[in-house]
Amino acid sequence: MNWIDTLADLIRRTTSDLPSDVEAALCSAAAAEPAQSQAAVLLQSLVANTGLARAQSTPLCQDTGTLTFFWRVPRGTDTQALEHAARAAVLAATERGWLRRNTIETLSGKSVDTNVTEGWPACHFEQVDPEPSGGPGVPGLRQFEVWLMQKGGGSENMSAQFSLPDEALNAGRDLEGVRKCLLQAVWRAQGFGCAPGVLGVCIGADRAEGFLVAKRQLLRPLDDASPEPELAALERRVLDEANRLGIGPMGLGGGTTLLGVKIAVRPRLPASYFVTVAYMCWACRRRGVRMTEGTVEWLG
Repeated sequence: MNWIDTLADLIRRTTSDLPSDVEAALCSAAAAEPAQSQAAVLLQSLVANTGLARAQSTPLCQDTGTLTFFWRVPRGTDTQALEHAARAAVLAATERGWLRRNTIETLSGKSVDTNVTEGWPACHFEQVDPEPSGGPGVPGLRQFEVWLMQKGGGSENMSAQFSLPDEALNAGRDLEGVRKCLLQAVWRAQGFGCAPGVLGVCIGADRAEGFLVAKRQLLRPLDDASPEPELAALERRVLDEANRLGIGPMGLGGGTTLLGVKIAVRPRLPASYFVTVAYMCWACRRRGVRMTEGTVEWLG
């Protein structure tokens, strides 16, 4: 398996082509807005932009985002080699114009023109046992799966974390308090997060784990629902209420402020109750690839 070429192609596909569920949601939203309204025209422009980027293999957005790779690999895998391959793929994608020069040294303010430096891109690994074999004495299938998320700075700036109880929001340590936090996050993001957006949410955990779990929720397809009935109901309610705030595409008004809400829950300490929100813009760039015994399957 040529990991560098495969990952470089994953980057090309992710940066230039929206997942089919996201594009379909934008089309449906455009059709639902009043004809010739500003919201409808904006949404139609986003759909047209998506088609042009796909046809030309050029970035959907001038901000090609933070590249985060989420790996699921067989136990015992040399993850350092895969991380090196991801860095080489980012370098190759940048040289080919699939990524823009989008990385800054924080202290000096200088551009990292390769988009590769210490800790950049980010890689997160989960090691699992091989897939079940065909029978006794038959080795299990070694399967590798990696998802790439490209999250732009505008949406990342609108991510937020709340600590309950929150007196300013009159929000307690319950799902009603969580609901108030999520609507407040949407209200704060209007005009800044390139709506319509998607919320990835983690209830519980510590501060750091909360942001990672919330960001992982953005990998879920828009049409799924939490397996926990209470959370699934909350996802539907927040989506409906957010879309009745009148914020609309790009914060300029309309009935499409969010495309989806995805919520997970994790254990917490008695003293802490965090609600963490990873906000994603309309350019919900996420794609994956699965490799099993030499075969390649593109995901998303």
